[in-house]
Amino acid sequence: MAKEQRERSRRTILDAIRRAGRVARIDLARSTGISQATVTTITAELLHQGMICEVASADDQRDARRGRPRVDLALRGAAHLVAGVKVANRALSIVLMDFAGKIVGEYTERLPASRLAATGLARTLKQALERTLDASGLSFADLSAVGLGMAGVVDASRGFVYWSPSLTERNQPISAIVSAELGLPVFTDNDANLVAVAEMYFGPGAAYRDFIVVTIEAGVGMGIVLDGKLYRGTRGCGAEFGHTKVQLDGAKCRCGQRGCLEAYVADYALLREAESAGLVFPQADADKAIGPLLTAARDGNAKARHIVDHAGRIFAMGLANLINIFDPQLIILAGERMQFDHLFAEDVLADARRSIVQIDQPPPEILSHKWGDLMWAGGAATYAIDKVADMSLREIAAQNAA
Repeated sequence: MAKEQRERSRRTILDAIRRAGRVARIDLARSTGISQATVTTITAELLHQGMICEVASADDQRDARRGRPRVDLALRGAAHLVAGVKVANRALSIVLMDFAGKIVGEYTERLPASRLAATGLARTLKQALERTLDASGLSFADLSAVGLGMAGVVDASRGFVYWSPSLTERNQPISAIVSAELGLPVFTDNDANLVAVAEMYFGPGAAYRDFIVVTIEAGVGMGIVLDGKLYRGTRGCGAEFGHTKVQLDGAKCRCGQRGCLEAYVADYALLREAESAGLVFPQADADKAIGPLLTAARDGNAKARHIVDHAGRIFAMGLANLINIFDPQLIILAGERMQFDHLFAEDVLADARRSIVQIDQPPPEILSHKWGDLMWAGGAATYAIDKVADMSLREIAAQNAA
């Protein structure tokens, strides 16, 4: 029992340092509720392991007992280097990040196809990662791990993808496949979950214990943070907002089912509706194909306006359902598609607010936060840092048990 408590305390203290950026030992004890003696012992272990370092205090106060400047503790960036990878619809984005969360390299390249076999994706990823490392004067030997973010239904605990729009096959042990190709530990999660992780440490979500991230990309995803922790569900299938049902026997979704929310609000759904309505738009850039439809709607095209308005009403209904179920402090609308405002326009958000349970309290705040693919890759890197930290903490525990 004491051993388990000490392991939990190590994790709690490391997380507190990470969230604070830099913090004094006495403030660690106050914020975590862990005794100052235990904080001193554990931080000494983390210093010895090279996971944290001492830095000059941000203020000029001195430790009266020793007559010397106070020091803060911070994560030691040089302790580990990780790579975060975002597999998008037609692109692969990579971020290199040190243990303190500093980005030291970025790279993006087009994928040869929007859907690849798992082994083909692993080879493509290795080649792209080699180019990323070369550009930064680094090699695979410098990496401790890789975080991989993919759309779809992912069991993060096993690194297993049940289904992803980026893969040609279902039920793939993607972490094991990519790890075998790279010769490194690989940690895979749903990409929306990884955005929530990044928001929790570096974004607006850092100030909240309970919040939801809704991602709007080629599809619609969601990450849920409850009491400061990411919620995935018992099978890794939780938070599939895009695949909640809004219509019985409705439109076909790319997941294979019918009536999913995504099948009414995602880019491919709107373009499918436009085609059915006889609307044809130039698609010089497939990633921005939705743009001409939205422009036509704003310019008064009745058919385009109807398609966009319907998507907005469906999305507003989905947001209202999330608020009624979870009652979060904050909802963050994130993603590259935030460059278009059709799903977070004020009339859409007003529709959502009208459909929530009304009480004598203000509704949850809803804000937008545009994330490019490199920022999503940063979320994957943040997740890899989490897992590398877990491995290092297990090493400390093993050393103490020996």
